[in-house]
Amino acid sequence: MQLVVGRIGRPHGVRGEVTVEVRTDEPEARFAPGSVLATDPADAGPLTVERARWHRGILLVAFAGVPDRNAAERLRGTLLVIDSADIPPSGDPDEFHDHELLGLAVVTTDGQRVGEVADVLHHGQDLLVVRRPSGEEVYVPFVKAIVPEVDPGAGRLVIDPPPGLLELNAG
Repeated sequence: MQLVVGRIGRPHGVRGEVTVEVRTDEPEARFAPGSVLATDPADAGPLTVERARWHRGILLVAFAGVPDRNAAERLRGTLLVIDSADIPPSGDPDEFHDHELLGLAVVTTDGQRVGEVADVLHHGQDLLVVRRPSGEEVYVPFVKAIVPEVDPGAGRLVIDPPPGLLELNAG
């Protein structure tokens, strides 16, 4: 699975640097000099980071083979991606990357199949988007009290929903 770690924005200056909208919690590792990033669209890359620096809270990156502003402008809007297999699992048993949760079967504590994890939203509180067999989507707060067990190895996630949760927010 390809994960987006950044999106190239406008050029910065005349020497080929670009702004990057960061979409990773590890920008120093992902954009370290020598890092090679795949792209979407694929024909724009792969791109090798020559140097990266922060300027007024914005990440500026220079890529090998992008010598000037015109070449940088052609990259505008390009997504920078990595393979999810390249991300090591977290050492914390209660911490998961979004891609580890997608597709997990969702069952209640009494074994009733609810659906599968279709998305993870981060809007103040983490929410699991669970797609029901009917196609409906319900939102389940990703908190220990409601999601007591996550087992990516077994391909399932157990929920203990309070009464009405699965019907209340069907959407």
